[in-house]
Amino acid sequence: MQGKVEISCVNTKNLPRLSGEETDALLRRARNGDAAAREELIQGNLRLVLSVIQKFLGRGESADDLFQVGCVGLIKSIDNFDPDLGVRFSTYGVPMIAGELRRYLRDNSAMRVSRSLRDTAYRALQAKEQLMAEHGREPDVDEIAAALGLPRSEIVFALDAISDPVSLYEPVYTDAGENATVMDQVGDPRCTDEHWLLRMSLSDAFNKLSPRERRILSLRFFDGRTQMEVAGEIGISQAQVSRLEKGAVERIRRQISS
Repeated sequence: MQGKVEISCVNTKNLPRLSGEETDALLRRARNGDAAAREELIQGNLRLVLSVIQKFLGRGESADDLFQVGCVGLIKSIDNFDPDLGVRFSTYGVPMIAGELRRYLRDNSAMRVSRSLRDTAYRALQAKEQLMAEHGREPDVDEIAAALGLPRSEIVFALDAISDPVSLYEPVYTDAGENATVMDQVGDPRCTDEHWLLRMSLSDAFNKLSPRERRILSLRFFDGRTQMEVAGEIGISQAQVSRLEKGAVERIRRQISS
């Protein structure tokens, strides 16, 4: 969007700006049914929509579509905002605009969530917006659950189910040109490609041993038996167990290192 002048046929270079006092006065007039004040508020806050949609670019949707959806969120914000709450309009409007964009992206996502789960999540989002309008702050999960009369766990599960997926390769931190990705933050050092390939090689080498050799190694290294105990179970001498074990381990070592 950098350098873009027009978006959805709106010249972003010449968008008007409203002061806090002007916004407050227009909000009060719009609340009393003044259609001209409402229209002026919409035009005067389009920059707010532009700032919010920046966070949603790069997800396969056009900037024009996102801008139009963001404008819907802006209009809802204007129609539902109470200027007597003593909260800045942008504090209330930004989450409303972002919420509208998230709903749009969820509804157009290739990932499908069950209807009942979506309904619960949308009710939770509506309750969140209502509580935000009433209290001038973002409610926590317990407050949303209480407002809907549902268990906290059900609200958390529903909201998680419709949250936007994040690529494991999405940068979360940049320093001197080096990016740290989500995978770097959540990756398990025990599950690297090197360990995975080693386990495959070890399994392949083990399966190439004779049945008796596999049984000896299983009893010795998985069950923790002594060579004498293995000898008694298999019916051979302890010296034979030692020789077979040593030869099997050596063949596995040669195959893995080759």
